[in-house]
Amino acid sequence: MSVVRVFLCGDVMTGRGVDQIMPQPCEPTLHEGYVQSALGYVQLAEARNGAIPRPVDQSYIWGEALVELARCKPDVRVINLETTITRSEDYLDKGINYRMSPENAACLSAAGVDCCVLANNHMLDWGPSGLADTLTALQRLKVKSAGAGRNLAEAEAPAVLPVAGNGRMLVFSFALASSGTPRGWSAKADAAGVNFLADLSERSAERVCDKIVQTRRARDIVIVSLHWGPNWGYGIPDEQTRFAHDLIDRGGVSVVYGHSSHHAKAIEVYRNRLVLYGCGDFLNDYEGIEGYEEYRGDLPLMYFADIDALSGDLVAAELVPLQIKRFQLVAASAGDAAWIRQTLDRESRPFGTRVTQAPSGRLVLSWAASRGGLPASGGEASTR
Repeated sequence: MSVVRVFLCGDVMTGRGVDQIMPQPCEPTLHEGYVQSALGYVQLAEARNGAIPRPVDQSYIWGEALVELARCKPDVRVINLETTITRSEDYLDKGINYRMSPENAACLSAAGVDCCVLANNHMLDWGPSGLADTLTALQRLKVKSAGAGRNLAEAEAPAVLPVAGNGRMLVFSFALASSGTPRGWSAKADAAGVNFLADLSERSAERVCDKIVQTRRARDIVIVSLHWGPNWGYGIPDEQTRFAHDLIDRGGVSVVYGHSSHHAKAIEVYRNRLVLYGCGDFLNDYEGIEGYEEYRGDLPLMYFADIDALSGDLVAAELVPLQIKRFQLVAASAGDAAWIRQTLDRESRPFGTRVTQAPSGRLVLSWAASRGGLPASGGEASTR
C-alpha cells in the first residue's frame, strides 16, 4: 500500500506579539481597545511564564513541533495561516488586526510549510494591500496557498501539491460567516478577497462538490479546509456534520479540515474519511490573557493523517499534544496530554471515534466500520 502522510494543524497566528520577538518585526502600534502595542502581549506572556529571548531565530516558535515533524516526515504540511504578511498601514477598524513582517515570514520555511489556507477572518485585517503582500510573500517563499486571491478565480482555485509517484493533493479553502469572516470580504471577479461560503446548505455542498469533481483527476487526494464556527464550545451543529458527509459522499474528499475554535473539538471518521471539526489554535500570543481557561486553548495538537494513495481512505491518524509557552511549542506534560486525550475521546465518542494514548504519550485514533468502510484501529505513525 502506498501511503501519503499529511500534517495539519489549527490556526497559526504569528502576528502581534509573536512578530515582535522575531528579527524584523512590524511597527508595534495596535488599533485595539485591550492593548495598544503588540509589545504588550509579549509582556503579558513574560509575566505568566518568564522572559522570552529577543530576537529569536525563525525556528524558535516551532520548538518541539520541529522534532515531531522530523520524526514523522510528512509528505505534505498544511496550516491555516491566520495572519497577514505585510507592513501595510491600511488596517480595517475591526478590533483585532494580525500581521507579521514579510521578513519574518521566513518562519514558515523553517517549519517546511507546503501550503497555507487563507480563507479566514483575519486575512483582510490590513485591507486588499495586506492580502496582496501576503500572496507575494508566500510566492517568494514557494509556499502554495488556497482560499484567498486577487480575484474570485484565484481565491476559488485549490492549491495543487505533488505527492509520491505522479499523484497530487488538492487543498480547497473556504471561510464562513460563523467564524467572524465578513461577507463583504468575499472575492469578486475583479476584486481581491477570500473564498467565502454563504452557508452549509445542500445547494452549497452541491456547488462545492461540483467544483471538486471538475478539478480532480483520478487518484487525487482532496482536502477541504473550512473556517467555521465560534471560538469556544464543543458543540457540533448538525449542519456541519451533514456538510462534511456531503463533501465525502459527493466530492470524494479525504479530509474535512475544520478550524476557528481556539481549542480542539471532536474528530469523526466517516466512511474511512477524516473529519476534524475544530483543530484549535496552534500558535498565538494569548499567554497571560485571562478567560476560558477551562478549554485549555494553550494545548495545541499536531495532526498526522496517513491516507491510502489509491483509495483516498484514512489508514491511521496520530495526534501529538503540545503546549504554548513563551511563544514556543513545547512538549505537553503527562497530565496535560492525559487531559486532552480524555476530552477528545469524550467529544469524539458520539461520532464512533475513540482517542487512546500510546506509551510514547502520543494520541491515536481508532474507529468502527461505517457505511461500507472497513473497521480500523490505528497504531502510532511509523518513523520513515
